[in-house]
Amino acid sequence: MTSPPAPRFDPVEVRDYYDRHTAAFVSRGQGGDAGAIHRAVWGPGVSHRAQAFHYVEDRIGELIQEMPAVDGRPLHIVDLGCGVAGSACYLAARLPVRVTGITLSPVQARLAHTRIGEAGLSDRVVCIEGDYNDLPPEVGTADLAYAIESFVHGPAPDRFLEQCRRLLRPDGVLVVCDDFRRPTTDPRAARAIERFCRGWHVNALLDRDALQALAVAHGFTHDSTVDLSPYLELGRARDRVLRALLPLLNLLPSSAGRFDYLSGGSALQECLAQGWVGYEMATFRAPG
Repeated sequence: MTSPPAPRFDPVEVRDYYDRHTAAFVSRGQGGDAGAIHRAVWGPGVSHRAQAFHYVEDRIGELIQEMPAVDGRPLHIVDLGCGVAGSACYLAARLPVRVTGITLSPVQARLAHTRIGEAGLSDRVVCIEGDYNDLPPEVGTADLAYAIESFVHGPAPDRFLEQCRRLLRPDGVLVVCDDFRRPTTDPRAARAIERFCRGWHVNALLDRDALQALAVAHGFTHDSTVDLSPYLELGRARDRVLRALLPLLNLLPSSAGRFDYLSGGSALQECLAQGWVGYEMATFRAPG
């Protein structure tokens, strides 16, 4: 088990990263139309790309459906790092739930508000601009909270779990779907992981044991961890082209910061292909 590394990016830097790149994520990413700025997962039963982009959300939806109603009210779901509210809208459109999303990025918050309104979900979905490591009191209590590809950006995993413990009701569920470090002695791994973390503004690339230990220390019970790495798309033609073009793009005037997400993504592809990093979905339960 590895200890959480010292943070290298503060919340302002992470916010600026997403302010700078969200428009590109939505306009150029393959899941942008659905507001999905996370990865496609071609898991069991997936037959087309739209399903792949919603695979993780569908697994979260199954967990929600297993939860008993409380006092006849809709379950309250919290999206920790909600992006442009694609996941929040997807779940609320299919389940009788109320969803609160939180994002550091004012750019994402504005796009989220537009998406929520256009989906006709303003009565059940809200996006708050804020920090999931310092949750605003108006978020209230959640029945289930999830973080899809947002946990790694947080500067303090211990603080994240402390906030989740306060957020969730007794027996509430926490889902973290993200990248996790794998054991390796390959000297190439450290260089590739460094490029990934630098490019994507990653603070908390833990291994699965470290996350589980932190969660248990905050009173959570570990329910399951599912390795989704085999279901990712690696080595696509577009990824190979971008990897070849990156040295040229970085020579362009005023290129500093413009292509960091591309260089980070290219490094992550290498890490996943080599098994130095895995993409996993971990589920925890708050004490009853």
